[in-house]
Amino acid sequence: MKRALRNAVTPLLLIVIAALCTRSAFAWYQERQFSPRVLSIVPFQTETGHIAYSIASGKGFSSPFQRDTGPTAWLAPVYPYLLAGIFRLFGIYTLSSFFAALFLNILFSAGACIPIFYTGEKIAGRGVGIAGAWLWALFPNAILIPFEWIWDTCLSALLVAVLLWATLKLEPSPRLRGWCFYGALWGFALLTNPAIALLFPVLVAWAAYRARTGEHSSKWLIGPVLAAAIAALCCTPWTVRNYLQFHKFIPLRSNFAFELYVGNNENYDEQYRFRPGPITQEREILRYLSMGESSFMEEEKRKAVAFIESHPRVEVWLISQRVVDFWTGTATPVATFRRTGSPWLRFILLCNYATSLCAFAGIVVLLAGKNDYSFPVVVIPVVFPLLYYVTHTSLRYRHPIDPIVLLLAAIGIHGAWSWFPRKNLKMPTEQPAST
Repeated sequence: MKRALRNAVTPLLLIVIAALCTRSAFAWYQERQFSPRVLSIVPFQTETGHIAYSIASGKGFSSPFQRDTGPTAWLAPVYPYLLAGIFRLFGIYTLSSFFAALFLNILFSAGACIPIFYTGEKIAGRGVGIAGAWLWALFPNAILIPFEWIWDTCLSALLVAVLLWATLKLEPSPRLRGWCFYGALWGFALLTNPAIALLFPVLVAWAAYRARTGEHSSKWLIGPVLAAAIAALCCTPWTVRNYLQFHKFIPLRSNFAFELYVGNNENYDEQYRFRPGPITQEREILRYLSMGESSFMEEEKRKAVAFIESHPRVEVWLISQRVVDFWTGTATPVATFRRTGSPWLRFILLCNYATSLCAFAGIVVLLAGKNDYSFPVVVIPVVFPLLYYVTHTSLRYRHPIDPIVLLLAAIGIHGAWSWFPRKNLKMPTEQPAST
């Protein structure tokens, strides 16, 4: 038993250390390219940084554009409050606060190696778990993003990986402790990144289905209902706060209408048939200031829906562009690769292209082999992007599911290497600890 545990921990520890080193090395290199004053201010000039500033200044959860606009529900609360705590400890807009936020991002990102490893091991064996964790440790986007974005992105990636791991570990059992923890984990994740909410019903439904077919099937519904209730209970105080502030039902965040308008607006040019031009931020901020958050969102929703209804064929085209963009980082992958003169950018683009192709191969491998755990792994890259297909996208928005994408890529590579032998496609539900 001790030998098996040591064999599992040793490579995982090495992978986590490698992930920490690669991210820290990139951050150290990048930090030397900027002055301390720039690093202490610029990374926080986002909605999450502005809200954290308001919280730390005693103005509450408000003002996403660093102008005194009053309470907001633009973002979910976890990360702005976490960043506000950093401001309280290390100072508002200081170099120390930047390094503290960067350190947490690196820890979150490197920590995702752990659930990737154990999830891969459970699905297809220890080799796949190790390969998936290594791919994540060395994935360029995962190395870049902790420094580039002081946002919930790295924490969201860790949470999605942990949620999948927890979903697979929920064994059919009358014991409810695991279901309670599962529900609390979902509640925390939803309050961190509401986009994850699309995964909530499908993963909980799959876990409920497994409970229904288990040894204690007569009480199968108790655990899933309890988990869903706890998740909802975790979100209730925030929802009540939003209702009291805005006098309308806003479960988690309010800015969907704005995001929809960004990707579907009158700036679309029929001649170039690409995507709507950029929204002028200053103009939108002025409208937000004059109208208030609720009225502003209603107006953005009206304009976006009007554009979609009046341009149905254009919308189909835009969605197809966003699908390509989501999975490659650009709506024109071949042209972008040819145009760029940067070897580093070409390397990043190639990594993204290869990752998406290998992940698709991993989906084929799991489904063809009728793997017992294929559904929750496959459904994440299918369901999660739907929100971005109708709004707008970038590789940063894909990052929360990148740990699962890399795991699927490892499964795809393993399947191709083995030439799809049946014995490697369908693993037994229970395996000896030494395998």
